[in-house]
Amino acid sequence: QLQLVESGGGLVQPGGSLRLSCAASGRALNYYSIGWFRQAPGKEREGVLCISSSGGRTKYADFVKGRFAISRDNAKNTVYLQMNNLKPDDTAIYYCAADLRLFSRCALDEYEYWGQGTQVTVSS
Repeated sequence: QLQLVESGGGLVQPGGSLRLSCAASGRALNYYSIGWFRQAPGKEREGVLCISSSGGRTKYADFVKGRFAISRDNAKNTVYLQMNNLKPDDTAIYYCAADLRLFSRCALDEYEYWGQGTQVTVSS
């Protein structure tokens, strides 16, 4: 069974950066399509970006293009979300998710395994 644990969240000022980690155990993460999602207070969970297992296909939400990037470290069985130029609207709980199937929409129902989330707060 694949298990995912996010970390790296915290409080950051507008314009700052954070790097979130999604560490996997139980199975090799490099076989899985990975998605990062977020849920702000009072809002539905939404897709941030998704990447295929090979890295050859990605899908970014319009609100993060040019600011967020995803990377993998297969040796550490970990995926990272680098977030730059953070804005107050980026405040949310961030979740990583994984699935053996290739995504098409970068949507919640395309992912089977989920982490518990990590809080990101962007505020001065």
